[in-house]
Amino acid sequence: MNVTRRGFLALSAAGTVAAPALLSVSGRALAQSKPIRVGYIADYFGTSLTAIADDQGLWAKHGLEPELKVFTNGPIQVQALGAGSLDFGYVGPGALWLPASGKAKIVAMNALGLSDRVIAQAGIATMADLKGKKIGVPEGTSGDMLLRLALAKAGMQLSDVEVVKMDPSTVVSAFASRQVDGAGIWYPLVGVIKKTVPDLVEVAKSADFYPANSFPSAFVARNEVAEQDRETVMKYVAVLKEANDYRAADVPRSVEITAKFLGVPADPLITESQNGKFLTSAEFVAATRDGSVASWLKGLNDQFVSFGKLQNPLDPKDYYLGDLYSGG
Repeated sequence: MNVTRRGFLALSAAGTVAAPALLSVSGRALAQSKPIRVGYIADYFGTSLTAIADDQGLWAKHGLEPELKVFTNGPIQVQALGAGSLDFGYVGPGALWLPASGKAKIVAMNALGLSDRVIAQAGIATMADLKGKKIGVPEGTSGDMLLRLALAKAGMQLSDVEVVKMDPSTVVSAFASRQVDGAGIWYPLVGVIKKTVPDLVEVAKSADFYPANSFPSAFVARNEVAEQDRETVMKYVAVLKEANDYRAADVPRSVEITAKFLGVPADPLITESQNGKFLTSAEFVAATRDGSVASWLKGLNDQFVSFGKLQNPLDPKDYYLGDLYSGG
């Protein structure tokens, strides 16, 4: 998602070794393979397709030789795209305001996240009970989005609560030490908090607002690559589609592959994988053609406008290469 949407597996799997900063496809690449630079985020949503592509030899199969670079968030990847040091990257829903503002092109959808929660200390049962209370939230993330949606559903405004902006790891410690009464946060971090505060209450969840409000993650391309090298984009999309269908067919196996790729325990990835909706590539094609994907993106645009992130977002058709993904 945005700056701090994910990348905290070290927190949920204390003592593990962080993912290497630079990886390349194993084995000898075919001489005719096209070199590309690909970013990913070290969690299940942000890594699984990249890990599957690596494990299944999909890069070479589709004529690509990737230089894989790990990032902590989507916006830094988009910055790298703009600087010309990255060709493709992964962003969560909180960072989709960047392609909506023309900073990159979406080439494929990844998954629909259902991992976000508004949590509260024991004794607080509803959003109304949070009125006047301190709520920790990472600004601009899907946790922030869910908080706003849940407040509106309860007939409340952001000003009805005391929002405390903090990064995700601080939310974890602040909630655990009862410095805040509630939080807009996501799994696997909610699971981390539960270890210390087992009686916390989940007062709202992203599934409550699905499908009217969806939280898609996506893969993006540098504008110049999208405009000038469609052949390479199509090869990258072909890799993503095949990896996506492998994941959709066997999520548990994809978790094992991702954990091995990242060098982390599988448990936090399992939790994360259980809080997402994974469509097949055929379903994404259908959702592209029937306007569902555009509706997801338009819904996010409306939210970005509502909390001042954007003023005049682009129409989804101008930054999602849906015709390329769906084959026309």
